[in-house]
Amino acid sequence: MVTMELPDLLLFHGDWARYIEELYRIYLDEIVNGSLTFQGLPIKCQYRPESKGKGFGFWHVISDGPKEDDRLPDLRRCERIRCISWIIRGAGYDSSISWWENKRGRSTNVVLWLEKEDFAVILARRLRYYLIKTAYCLKPHRKEIFRKEKEALGRKKTKAAQ
Repeated sequence: MVTMELPDLLLFHGDWARYIEELYRIYLDEIVNGSLTFQGLPIKCQYRPESKGKGFGFWHVISDGPKEDDRLPDLRRCERIRCISWIIRGAGYDSSISWWENKRGRSTNVVLWLEKEDFAVILARRLRYYLIKTAYCLKPHRKEIFRKEKEALGRKKTKAAQ
């Protein structure tokens, strides 16, 4: 396995309207229209319901909050917009990216975790594709949950090999 160089952060320089348009351009170019695949299946993004002229999935990778109407932009997520496609492309090739499937309710998701940056991309598994659910910087409690999931998966693999 190799380690690829991370893309540059997209820093905010005071003009929110310009920044959000640049973020959305990158989202469209690199994620929506970036021909991304994971495990041989295409990656798709949710557009509806549209909000403020931009797709639903876009707001989930740049903002945070428990209620859709109350989500607030998260500059750390915004800065890392280019990391999303980089992580998806690098999973399985770059040793700094861990990934595994987990269950949340009836849904099967794939966690792609760039540990050195504490940044994760979450894909929802569908029949013939993956849907980008969200991407975010890990807070300590989520980091601990991911660490335990990853360790449990490692134990399962070890037992299966015996």
